[in-house]
Amino acid sequence: MPVGAIGALIASLAARTSWRVGVSAALGVATADGVYAVIAVLGGAALAGVIAPIATPLRWIAAVVLLALAAKTAADALRARGRPATARSAEGRMSRPLGAYFALLGLTLLNPATIVYFGALVMGRRADDGLSAGAETLWVTAAFVASASWQLLIAGSGSLLGRLLTSPSGRLWTALSSAAVIAVLALLLLIP
Repeated sequence: MPVGAIGALIASLAARTSWRVGVSAALGVATADGVYAVIAVLGGAALAGVIAPIATPLRWIAAVVLLALAAKTAADALRARGRPATARSAEGRMSRPLGAYFALLGLTLLNPATIVYFGALVMGRRADDGLSAGAETLWVTAAFVASASWQLLIAGSGSLLGRLLTSPSGRLWTALSSAAVIAVLALLLLIP
C-alpha cells in the first residue's frame, strides 16, 4: 500500500499530537475505505461512471483541502517555535481524537479514485467467479481490516517518530517536513 498525502497526514498528526489522535485518524481512513468497499459491492462500477465526470472537481477540492492543512501545519509549527514543549498545545480539531477521525474520514471520502478502484476490483472479481453475498461481506470486512492495519502502522510509526524527535527543533523539522510532503502530494492529485 502506498503512502500518499493522507498517510503523511496521519504520521504527522501522530508525531505532533499523540498516538490516540493518530489511531483515530487511521480509523477514519479505514472507515472511508470500508464505506467505499460497501458502495463498490453494491454497484461500484456503475457509480464509477457517475463519478468520472466530477472526478476532476473532487481532485481539486481534495488538493485545496490538503494544501490548506499543509499550510496550517507549517504555520502552527512556526508559531509554536520558541515556546517550551509544556506550553505548546496542538491546535485545532484534528489535535483531538474525534476531530482527527472525522477530518480524515471526510478527506478520504473526497478521493474519487478510491471508489473507482474498489468498483473495478469488485466488478473484475464478479466477472471471474461471481461473488456470493457471504463472499462480498468477507471482501468488505477484509478491505476494512487491511486498510485499518496499514493506517495504524503509519500512525504508530508517526507516533514513534514524534517521541524520537522531542526537541523543539526536531518537532519543528517534523512538522515542516510533513507539511511539505502533504503539499507536494496534494499537487500530484491535480495531475490526471
